[in-house]
Amino acid sequence: MKISNHASAGAWAKRYHLAARAMIERILKPYDLGSTQWYVLFQLAHHGPTPQRDFPALLQVEKPTLSEVVRALVRKGFIDQAPDPDDQRQRVLTLTAAGRALWDELPDPIAQILEIAFVGVDDATLETVTRVLRTATERLHNHIEEGPSK
Repeated sequence: MKISNHASAGAWAKRYHLAARAMIERILKPYDLGSTQWYVLFQLAHHGPTPQRDFPALLQVEKPTLSEVVRALVRKGFIDQAPDPDDQRQRVLTLTAAGRALWDELPDPIAQILEIAFVGVDDATLETVTRVLRTATERLHNHIEEGPSK
């Protein structure tokens, strides 16, 4: 039996992504944060000061989108943007004291999503799902990097 494209693993992965993103937005709305802002704060809270140029690849966003996110977080006082001491043309992002205080107060939307979405699913099944999605994602990225097939 052939599964239609609308019921395929890829279609369900996309639906899960959209539902999870909507849930993240719902969880963060009371804090006046969007999901990309949360991911910037996550990076800075867990990995410390980070060159701004690293974020487009980390977050899979375009530079103009990142610039908007950074401006909003700087305006809110949650991050600082300073010249990179090694290259004055580049910027380094750092969590401020207010950003750290906010981070310590924020619920973890990823943990909440996993708790809701996978309640009752055994560890072996979760490991299989993770392995399949990781392999599929790696294959697609490799295919993209190889360029168009002839």
